[in-house]
Amino acid sequence: MTEEFDTMTVPELKELLREKGLKVGGKKSELIERLSESSIVKEDPIDTSDSDSVDDLDDSDFMDDDEDFEDDFFDEEDDWDDLHTARQKPVLDEETAAALSFRAKQKKKQPAFKRQEWYRYKRLARSSWRKPSGLQSKVRLNRKYRPPMARIGYRKISSVRGLHPSGFEEVMVHKSSDLDGLDPETQAVRIGARVGNRKRLDIHDRANSLGLRILNQRRIERKGDL
Repeated sequence: MTEEFDTMTVPELKELLREKGLKVGGKKSELIERLSESSIVKEDPIDTSDSDSVDDLDDSDFMDDDEDFEDDFFDEEDDWDDLHTARQKPVLDEETAAALSFRAKQKKKQPAFKRQEWYRYKRLARSSWRKPSGLQSKVRLNRKYRPPMARIGYRKISSVRGLHPSGFEEVMVHKSSDLDGLDPETQAVRIGARVGNRKRLDIHDRANSLGLRILNQRRIERKGDL
């Protein structure tokens, strides 16, 4: 059983622990040890009442099913590399989950704030919104058919302000030692933009061993010293 757990990812191990009602915190080795201790294999007794009917069947009745199964298995073997791995999800209470869904509804109703005269100049269309300050600005004067301005009334619900859309609390990280003391159930990691590939790979390996989710994880080819 332990060999099967070694091939599983940390989120999959935590899902099994939640189903069994066990603690989900700790490193991957601790999760595997906790599962191996609680797993008890119970074999169902074999029903031999219909043994005569099974003996009457020929081997040819089973061959067709086996051949079809082998064909399906080898046809889908090439797709195994593209299997989707579920991302780590936070442990949220009902109030936080309801607040996150309410914030998502608020964001859908919020208009797109654009700079004044963004349609005339390409550089203005690409830049972020700025408050109009012109004396004769029609947007500042709230004239009809003008784009809306960002106001305090568009602010989202305060109880989940600053949380990632998934519900995690983002923690900025620049080295692997910054991962110490983080809670994988409520906190997620965002690696700094100026961190190189060498340190980034160390952070990836350390976060995977601790069960932490990286919000901006990259695919880096390990070449040479990496």
